[in-house]
Amino acid sequence: MIDHFYHLNFDQQRGLQEQLRESLVSAILAGGFPQDEPLPSCRRLSQQLSVSRNTVALVYESLLDNGYLVSRPRSGYYLHPDYCGSQREGALARLAPAHSDANPQAVGAPGWGGRFKLQPSLRHGVLRPSNWQRFTYPFIYGQPIADLFPLERWREVSRNSMRNERNPEWLRDSHDQDDAMLIEQLRTRVLPKRGIWAGADEILITLGSQNALYLLATLLMSKGTRVALENPGFGDAWNVFDLQGADIHLQDVDEQGMRVDERLNSCEYLYVTPGHQVPTGVSMSAARRSQLLQQIRQHDQILIEDDYDAELNLDSHPQPALKASDSSGRVVYMSSLSKAFSPGLRLGYLVADAELVEELRALRRLMYRHPPLNNQRMLAQFLAQGHYDAHLRRFREEHGRRREALHGALDSVLEGCRHVSSAGAGAFWLSAPAGIDSQRLAWAAAQQSVLIEPGAQFFFNEGPPQRYFRMGFHAIDVPLIEPGIRLLNEVLQGQ
Repeated sequence: MIDHFYHLNFDQQRGLQEQLRESLVSAILAGGFPQDEPLPSCRRLSQQLSVSRNTVALVYESLLDNGYLVSRPRSGYYLHPDYCGSQREGALARLAPAHSDANPQAVGAPGWGGRFKLQPSLRHGVLRPSNWQRFTYPFIYGQPIADLFPLERWREVSRNSMRNERNPEWLRDSHDQDDAMLIEQLRTRVLPKRGIWAGADEILITLGSQNALYLLATLLMSKGTRVALENPGFGDAWNVFDLQGADIHLQDVDEQGMRVDERLNSCEYLYVTPGHQVPTGVSMSAARRSQLLQQIRQHDQILIEDDYDAELNLDSHPQPALKASDSSGRVVYMSSLSKAFSPGLRLGYLVADAELVEELRALRRLMYRHPPLNNQRMLAQFLAQGHYDAHLRRFREEHGRRREALHGALDSVLEGCRHVSSAGAGAFWLSAPAGIDSQRLAWAAAQQSVLIEPGAQFFFNEGPPQRYFRMGFHAIDVPLIEPGIRLLNEVLQGQ
């Protein structure tokens, strides 16, 4: 009988059975149990871990069913022979690469640095601490209002999806096809809100908008392809285009959005965020939209429209998507439902000419075939049953409340800072007083548990202006907004 002490620090947010099973499987695979001795009895292990005997018994039975253990009557549970020491060592030895005496240098680490054709790790996205949730005043963008996630409705849809279908389609590999129900929901309920009417063969499901952008860049761009990018703009758009060797042309942004002038004439592709420009939050004016559409027709260009926060738009008279006015198939539209729902779900979509979608679908198949069909079907049912629209109403109400609170605090408390952004944007773009370096400001504010996003990271030219910074409001509760701004103002005055 094993007599050593077995300990496990339980996480109160997770099930006991789940955690105990994970711990035991890890110990088995690591060779932590001798093959000749039984595992601790249910009674002994339950006493050591201060859990019920039923919990231990259920875990042991599940490991027995899955072939990790064998049961010997009146003796206990033992390791299955496949997981015993000598067999395990033999299996690992068979998996190890063989070394040839004829090639004595093929030993040790392979030296990966010399093999890389790309180094994506050198390309940074938005810079923020990984432990941002520990900060008291996280004025950051891109996180959901977690308390509003409709968990019970999502569970209900999940249960129904698994209960109602005897032979669920999502269990099978659909090759390169998407869930037909989700495509129909997008086509008939989501896209018309943005003025877009599309056929089923013009829609592709992606793992978020950024995945759509990567697919497009991989298919359409190569060394020397000239693509226009807003400056300041979305940093990962630069990263994706640059990985393909594109010649990136930077185009300035003003209070009407990306400027349209003769400097765009030589570009093949134009990437824009017209709904709310990243990072300024400015909504592109109707006049500028008209200019942009005329520009791409006259110069045989393709416009990539990233409608990244379409569901958050609280502008009193929001403009339709540029794709809505596209009669020539020159606008590729990409968006997602994640900003207001769940960024971690990673489901987005792309709308374009059917010929382009067909090639993108084939490229996607080579990368990962298709996004998980179970998630696609659950989201389709969530939309069909009206849960998403109900959630969106609650989210927009809270979005407006938090935005109003931050707007008021910025105007009344934060001295000398000017902000732009359209009324419905999900963040504020601010300009600090002359002489203020927003990176130093952000560092000093972080010492007071206040997080802001320095603006220099959104500029792509040499010597970017240092006075800008961005502040989001979804990750911070309303009662903390004004105290956080007061602390930020104290830090600002000390700069």
